[in-house]
Amino acid sequence: MLRAAVALFLEKGYEKTTTAEIAEAAGMAQSSFFRAFSSKEALLLELVRRMFTGQFALAERHSGEEDPVFLYAVETALQLHITELTQPLRELYVAAYSLPTTSSFLYQSTAGRLQTIFGAYLPEAEAKDFYEMEIASAGIMRGFMSVPCDLYFTMDAKLSRFLDCSLKLYNVPAQQRAAITAAVLKMDLHAMAAGMIQKTIRQAEEGFEALPELPEDGIVQHAENSLTQKGATP
Repeated sequence: MLRAAVALFLEKGYEKTTTAEIAEAAGMAQSSFFRAFSSKEALLLELVRRMFTGQFALAERHSGEEDPVFLYAVETALQLHITELTQPLRELYVAAYSLPTTSSFLYQSTAGRLQTIFGAYLPEAEAKDFYEMEIASAGIMRGFMSVPCDLYFTMDAKLSRFLDCSLKLYNVPAQQRAAITAAVLKMDLHAMAAGMIQKTIRQAEEGFEALPELPEDGIVQHAENSLTQKGATP
C-alpha cells in the first residue's frame, strides 16, 4: 500500500489520489486498504514518519557542519527545495503540515530537538515553550511551501526570508542569521533535494523495511563537497 501510495502521490498529489486507486495499484481490493489503514490520512502519517525521519537524518549527519543551528537551517531549506521540484510534492508536503495527525506528529517529534538546538538562545524557555514555537515555525514553513517561486519570489528570496523569520523566532542574533543564510545559499540544495526524493522512491520500490538505515552515498558526499569547496561556514 505504501509503495502504491508513494507512486500515486508523486504523480497526482495527495488530494487527488483516492484510497480505491491506492488499493488497485497495490493489486488489492479497496476493503484491504481499510484493513491496513483507517484512512488515507493514516497512510500519510505512516509515510511521513518514514520519509521525514530519513530526510532529517541524512541532512543532520552529513551536511558537513557540527553547528546545530546550521543543521536546522539546512534541514528546513531542503524541505523548501523539495516542494519546488513538482506540484504534487508541494501538495504532499503542505498536506503533511496541515492535516491533524501528521502535523501533530511533526510538532511532537520536532519540539524536543528544538530545545536542544536553540536552548542556549532562549535559556528561560521550557519544553512546552518549544512545542508552542514549533507550531509557529511549522506554520511559517507551511506558508512558504504553499507559495511557488516565480520571477520575483525566487528560491534565494524564499530561503532568505524563511530563514530570517524562523531563526528570529528562536532568538538567533541577526549577524548569525545572516551568516547562516549566506552559507545555506551557497549549497546546491536542489541536487540534494532531488536525491532525497529519489532515495524515498527507491525505498518505496524496494520496501521501506528493506532499508532501515540510510547509507552514506553520493548525495552525502555532494553536500560535504559543496560546503568545503564554497567555504560555506557560518
